[in-house]
Amino acid sequence: MAIEVGAKAPDFALHASNGEIVKLSDFAGKKHIVLYFYPKDMTPGCTTEACDFRDAYQEFSDLDAVILGVSPDELKSHEKFIDKYSLPFILLADVEHKVAEEYGVWKLKKNFGKEYMGIERSTFIIDKQGNLAKEFRKVKVDGHVQEALAFIKENLS
Repeated sequence: MAIEVGAKAPDFALHASNGEIVKLSDFAGKKHIVLYFYPKDMTPGCTTEACDFRDAYQEFSDLDAVILGVSPDELKSHEKFIDKYSLPFILLADVEHKVAEEYGVWKLKKNFGKEYMGIERSTFIIDKQGNLAKEFRKVKVDGHVQEALAFIKENLS
């Protein structure tokens, strides 16, 4: 299932790297949300993407946008990832991939002839009213964070 731009983004509650349970609705009326789904902590592409978000963190904050990273990894893995790369934003543990399924990013993937289920790298920009403003699917890491930042600057600020 996928959501449509302009529709209300599905709410969820996930365990977060800050020790809390974070709900999308926690930010309603306060912040834009950059909800990015990535396959796995500590892998090359995911590390590059996380570090790109880290490096642009202040710019997103200046635009009233919060960054939330989501993967099927356990909290312990998220904590190591945050510590190793000094990530200033929250990572959410979607261990049972329920939120990934709700957002239509839990997909059949192929790698070296093997098929398996996993996260299709995707980013969703959700406005302060909780509506999906933009979706980026099948994200290529290079330049993506600047593309997301530009969308918020041009359309939500």
